Amino acid sequence: MHRFLAEPELAAHAEILGATVVKAAVDAVLAAARGDALRALAVPPYEALLGRVRDRLAAEETGGLVGVLNATGILLHTNLGRAPLAREALAAIDAIGSGYSNLEYDLDQGTRGSRYGRVTPLLCAATGARDGLVVNNCAAAVLLILDTFAKGREVVVSRNQLVEIGGGFRLPDVLARSGATLIEVGSTNKVYLRDFEHALTTRTALLLRSHTSNYRIEGFTADVAAPDLAALAKRAGVTSVEDLGSGALVDLTPYGLPHERTVAEAVADGIDLVAFSGDKLLGGPQAGIIVGNPAPIARLRANPLLRALRVDKATLAALGATLRLHVAPGGVAKIPLYAMLRAPVDELRARADALLAALPEHTRGAVSGRPTEAFAGGGSSPLATLPSYGLELRDAHRNANELAGRLRRGRPRVAARIADGGVVLDLRTVPAERDADLRAAIVSALS
Repeated sequence: MHRFLAEPELAAHAEILGATVVKAAVDAVLAAARGDALRALAVPPYEALLGRVRDRLAAEETGGLVGVLNATGILLHTNLGRAPLAREALAAIDAIGSGYSNLEYDLDQGTRGSRYGRVTPLLCAATGARDGLVVNNCAAAVLLILDTFAKGREVVVSRNQLVEIGGGFRLPDVLARSGATLIEVGSTNKVYLRDFEHALTTRTALLLRSHTSNYRIEGFTADVAAPDLAALAKRAGVTSVEDLGSGALVDLTPYGLPHERTVAEAVADGIDLVAFSGDKLLGGPQAGIIVGNPAPIARLRANPLLRALRVDKATLAALGATLRLHVAPGGVAKIPLYAMLRAPVDELRARADALLAALPEHTRGAVSGRPTEAFAGGGSSPLATLPSYGLELRDAHRNANELAGRLRRGRPRVAARIADGGVVLDLRTVPAERDADLRAAIVSALS
């Protein structure tokens, strides 16, 4: 046992899993070896036993939450945690999370306060809205709106916006669970304002627009402009809602992507309530954000369901810090998502060349530089790509799937993508300060 626990590699696992978990893994492997000995079976040598311990700990580690180098080229990769947080957001979490705060305390009056107003001024400044509210994700935001305004009533939605996004989240299912009745209007490719007008009844509660997320309909199409839908809702005395999904606060065209409808545009179009995510194009923590007019926001705050959907102090701290970057001149450049978007291809190629030059001689034949295409991800601009650059791994002794698996299970863990029979490592989504870690992972995978 002492010999095993003195192994540097197992000590590294102890830093993540704890010494108790490492000792339990060694105990299990030794117990199995003793069982083999009692049954007169061959006892494996020490190195083989060490390998078994290593495999058990690797499985334990991947079952928990561990850091991963994202070399897929997908900037907002849902499976890898979407937007990485800015240093300012991490510092805010540390400052608030390491002590006490005024989360629900009114410092002026010395009485209980509300967490829901802590980032409202920043939300209004960043979007042009008059009020705002934060819950734990965008699906929760939509659910809260439906529960507040449409339980037992009707919600009118264009047929071409009844989306399903990642994880099986379907808008019709959410509507059904909320107790609202879905009223579909228009056809798959064309919907007109008159379709919404004809659907209005005394039971209509909401006119809903939804971001089409990961697909586009092109060609012979027609849609209802947001200002027209908002105006119709006002004439009918119902609430207009837009589920904007990705939640862009800035124009993406300077970053080489198609224009993505911004939250400020939706607010300016007169939509009463706009829901969007905090961890996509906003570049902050997971959160569902609702901005809009004060009267409907006040109704949302009064809903008892809000308590089940509320966010904690760490989320509010990180979100507030990220919003401050959005409203500060030049602050967006400090948000990692936008730093990755604006990285020049020549800079990525220079990093690839430096990585190739730093590789050991025996690995260089298996690694080469190559142009790649990166994607925004997160349901944003699904058909748009960004020119990028990275490395390609091809090993004569292992196929691409095996090589990618070795990268995922290595240290550090690297998520790559397979293309044309090779393993592609896109440098647009790998921070430059982690290039040495990426090099170590490549050497280990090829060893």
